[in-house]
Amino acid sequence: MQTVPKLVKVDIMSFERPDIIRPPSEWKSYYLPITSGCSNNTCTFCNYYGCKLQVRPVADAIKEIDALSMYVRQGVHVPDVPQVVYMLGRGWDGKRIFLQDGDALVYPLPDLVEVLEHVNEIFPQLERISTYATAQDILRRSQEELAELKQLKLDVFYIGVESGDEDVLRKIHKGVNYAEMVTACRKAKDAGIALSVSVILGLGGVEGSQRHALETAGILTDIDPEYAGALTLTFVPGTPLYREAEQGAFQSISPLQSLEELKIMIENASFTDCFFSSMHASNYFSVRGRLPQDKEQMLEQLRYILERKDPALLRPEFLRGL
Repeated sequence: MQTVPKLVKVDIMSFERPDIIRPPSEWKSYYLPITSGCSNNTCTFCNYYGCKLQVRPVADAIKEIDALSMYVRQGVHVPDVPQVVYMLGRGWDGKRIFLQDGDALVYPLPDLVEVLEHVNEIFPQLERISTYATAQDILRRSQEELAELKQLKLDVFYIGVESGDEDVLRKIHKGVNYAEMVTACRKAKDAGIALSVSVILGLGGVEGSQRHALETAGILTDIDPEYAGALTLTFVPGTPLYREAEQGAFQSISPLQSLEELKIMIENASFTDCFFSSMHASNYFSVRGRLPQDKEQMLEQLRYILERKDPALLRPEFLRGL
């Protein structure tokens, strides 16, 4: 029997606005924080490791929505509203909102509905609202609740799948296994919510590289998302995985090995219709295309790099980033 994760205790007394961390495809969005941090703060590789989750009071979020509306429509600055609201509002086209932070779907459902209803009332021209979501967040929600969120235009979830390898998921303390991840993703899809999932090249280290790549291709097939992105493992100071790498307990793959993993994933994953990309700044080489239509073209690009083994064809280390 599947166990639904318990909702973690959160701090609602004081809310600190988080830095803007968002998917590359949300660069035109307005970033509305309703949480700060991440409820699943045990992932050993993540910059959210050990963070404290904070939940923003509904009244505060609504105050920001109203201030944004007054600014974009009348140019009015409301007192006691952070300047970042006006900086973001200045170039916003009014079409998309991204809810921060690491997993805004953890926000209590009645409060989330209230915020979304207000956003839609104030900005009826909105095309979509999106957020990061963990599998745990989705598993906590009923099918009816997810459908309600979809009706309120929350219709894209960004989910860190990371790996399909059970050993890797356990070692990084992901908090869910393969089956639970797939169940959560299918649950969201059944509600009509689009999925943009990410996987991490190199997360299995040298010893587990091939298994990580093959099992990740398997979980991508089982999820069958609309969008998928591959990142390359980047060590974040202060995280357990960073310490493991420093101590020699975790052996990193080479840049070319990361591309071999990417090739294996693209070769072995089956999609109905997925836009797949490795355009993230952490990667040593970028491919993009729609799968399955562009599979051979994408694989040909990777074969070219792997056969030549020329470092000059790769992104330099100093240009890589999170």
